[in-house]
Amino acid sequence: MTTTHTSTAGLERSRRLILPELLARSARRLPDKIAVIFGERQLTYAELEERTTRLANALIERGVRPGDTVALLLMNGIEFIEAFFGAHKAGATPVPVNFRLAQDEVDYILQDAGAVGIVADEPLAALAATATATLEGVRFHLAVGAAPEGAEGYEDVLAAASSADPGVVAAEDDIAALMYTSGTTGRPKGAMLTHRNLVVHASNWAHEVGQVDEDSVWRAGAPLFHIAGVAGFLPFLWLGGSVVIAPSTAFDIGESIEELERHRVTHTFFVPTQWDAICRHPEVSRITTTLKAALWGASPALRSTLEAMSETLPGVAIISTFGQTEMSPCTTFLKGADAVRKMGSVGRPSVNVEVRVVDEDMNDVPRGEVGEIVYRGPTAMVGYFNKPEATAEAFHGGWFHSGDLVREDEDGYFYVVDRKKDMIISGGENIYPAEVEVVLAAHEGVADVAVIGVPHPKWVETPLAVVVRAPGSEVTEEELIGYCRQHLAGYKRPSGVRFVDVLPRNAGGKVLKRSLRDAYAEAAA
Repeated sequence: MTTTHTSTAGLERSRRLILPELLARSARRLPDKIAVIFGERQLTYAELEERTTRLANALIERGVRPGDTVALLLMNGIEFIEAFFGAHKAGATPVPVNFRLAQDEVDYILQDAGAVGIVADEPLAALAATATATLEGVRFHLAVGAAPEGAEGYEDVLAAASSADPGVVAAEDDIAALMYTSGTTGRPKGAMLTHRNLVVHASNWAHEVGQVDEDSVWRAGAPLFHIAGVAGFLPFLWLGGSVVIAPSTAFDIGESIEELERHRVTHTFFVPTQWDAICRHPEVSRITTTLKAALWGASPALRSTLEAMSETLPGVAIISTFGQTEMSPCTTFLKGADAVRKMGSVGRPSVNVEVRVVDEDMNDVPRGEVGEIVYRGPTAMVGYFNKPEATAEAFHGGWFHSGDLVREDEDGYFYVVDRKKDMIISGGENIYPAEVEVVLAAHEGVADVAVIGVPHPKWVETPLAVVVRAPGSEVTEEELIGYCRQHLAGYKRPSGVRFVDVLPRNAGGKVLKRSLRDAYAEAAA
């Protein structure tokens, strides 16, 4: 997991591009500045620095050593940021875990990552307690809020820990985050992102978005376990700004506008459907006095939404971001007037990200033709954890293969044409059909199955399962969706099931998913 560590501090530390040092520098420069806000609670940089140091010492006392992994099973809150940096200060790698996952999915990630401990929120305590009790290697459970039997109270642990510098310094190429992303094999893979990856991304992001300084305030509703959540708060903590953490509850238009106004937010991110609702709210003008940048992404935006943003947010930079976990994540940005002028584009490459569009043999395709977009640069992950074959495949030819099929126009703007591996994006969440298919295929009433994405009026896309029943089976749609409920996160469950006698396949035996999408898109809508 790690390359090297040293036990020196001071000047040696200050030379390194490591995440906890970015926080420490802001704490030295702006100790009384508000760093993070969640609801009615807030911490200054000095307080955040001390609490992350105390957590690091607490982890070390519990046997955490450089290179270990610590799972963060946390909803949005200040504790996530504390645990993220606290793990770094102990020389460990944080493993953010999607709080929407089922027990089987959580257990798989913890086992695959080799987590030695868990920091978990009270609503997720049962998941963490079960994992701690049943998984070999998980030695402790720090519980935020009420601590179940066998767990330790997070605040009690911090209060008892030393505030002295633990003296562990990471190297730039140590793994700063193990971010799990679903794969086409049906099991999530841990993308290893280094301190260098994430520091360079923070710099890239600040450069591309602009107007980010110590007076800036960031607020976004992305879950912090997601790379979008992590990538969002890093530039602001690095430059001494403030981070407003949105709750992990359902999106509320009025509450979002009130929070943006109350905290004088300068930069924020919402998915297109949320921006559409905000821009049509009668009190949208309340946020325009301080807002400098309105970011969107995760799914395509309708022309009407982009036009509404331009009309209701005068003088605000409208910016689209595009990328993926393995690239830390942003690779392209679509900015300003281009949001409407280049409608449908994901923009042009970020600084420090090199891009090509290639065919199957890694030959560049002419502009205007479709090929796979591949990347290289200092934000590219170092590989998938414990998966050398998947890593080698992803970096075939010396470039990271995104799996996205794109075309480039005459001005150098990129347009995503299709998802090479059939990924579904539902409400901004990535869903890989193979992961859902593996679960359904294990049901005794299923002989064959294919999962496709079909249009949805609210979530843009939703998974639909096309199933061939096993001989003699009378399994129903309700039974299969209920079965998925036991083994998959809610957003991954099929919203419907269609039964067929046989799945269409090509001569090589592969399911013709495009045919299925064409056949069921209209009916699903």
